[in-house]
Amino acid sequence: MATSGFKHLVVVKFKEDTKVDEILKGLENLVSQIDTVKSFEWGEDKESHEMLRQGFTHAFSMTFENKDGYVAFTSHPLHVEFSAAFTAVIDKIVLLDFPVAAVKSSVVVTP
Repeated sequence: MATSGFKHLVVVKFKEDTKVDEILKGLENLVSQIDTVKSFEWGEDKESHEMLRQGFTHAFSMTFENKDGYVAFTSHPLHVEFSAAFTAVIDKIVLLDFPVAAVKSSVVVTP
């Protein structure tokens, strides 16, 4: 099993009255401006039972070529600025950063 990049996974519950669309636009803008982000995906949970979800509603996943790319991202001035706004609207968060163990490549599904 080979490592294939470095992953930054964030699962959040936003505070009530958060303008989630604005946060999402901000994230999309952020990752488009920082070259070390190789991929960015996000989703809103619509399928899990509430007791399993534990209040978390959104997941964000970023892939980097390696840990150095991730470190460059987290120290980038745009990330530092965005993090302050992001943190202010978070009620609960789980954050995982890890080298990817590639077992099976992802397949892009187009609707």
